[in-house]
Amino acid sequence: MVTGSDLEESRRALQLAHDYPGFCYATVGVHPCQAKMFDEYPGGPSKMLEELRTLALQSKENGQAVAFGEIGLDYDRLFLSAKEPQLKYFEAQLDLAVEIQLPLFLHSRAASEDFEKLLGPRLAKLPKRGLVHSFTGTLEEMERMVALGLDIGVNGCSLKTEENLEVVKAIPLERLQIETDGPWCEIRPSHASSKYLKGAPELPKAVKKEKWQKGLMVKGRNEPAAIAHVAYVIAQIKGITVEEVCEAAWNNSIKMFGLGEDA
Repeated sequence: MVTGSDLEESRRALQLAHDYPGFCYATVGVHPCQAKMFDEYPGGPSKMLEELRTLALQSKENGQAVAFGEIGLDYDRLFLSAKEPQLKYFEAQLDLAVEIQLPLFLHSRAASEDFEKLLGPRLAKLPKRGLVHSFTGTLEEMERMVALGLDIGVNGCSLKTEENLEVVKAIPLERLQIETDGPWCEIRPSHASSKYLKGAPELPKAVKKEKWQKGLMVKGRNEPAAIAHVAYVIAQIKGITVEEVCEAAWNNSIKMFGLGEDA
């Protein structure tokens, strides 16, 4: 899944889905850190919302868009977009998702109370609910998300601290999805999770981008291939096999987003 973070990035994500049918799928939405774009848009926020609506409708119809997002709230980075536009346009985009009937691809940082307040009343109108991706919240927050019927997305950022690992250990398998969030959120040697990578399968060799060729990774960039390490760490934490983690996560992703497969 290629994530849309604003109107233009959503178009680029959809272009990749078009260029690689059956391999890439896209999300359509405006990230909370880009919320100020609505007020800055030529023609105003209503014009941008209408263009977003049209884009989501068309791309859902042709099978390229499988989720509405990345939307939500981020109070860790208010210097990028203030709280007021984040709240206003999260709510507006939630209403679009309900109208269009796309599952949600969600972002929440240090904003759980407002996040749940806006989200909760609308979830009954979204049978497939959505995914809280790159989850870094507390155990209590995770449990509330699960109680709302949401899935929890785990990547390297979800595996930084011992507290993070305890949260991941407690995620029910039927609510788990795995991701990389590349090019960010890799598992680093300084992360609490790195000790669980002993014995993990090696990733493809990483080289400078000028020397890249098929089958290699680019140095300093998290890539989809690294999802194997996310699954491996989760298996170690939970005391189950990697196959169990992968099967559960895959089935949950198919059930929610389709991705060209039958649930």
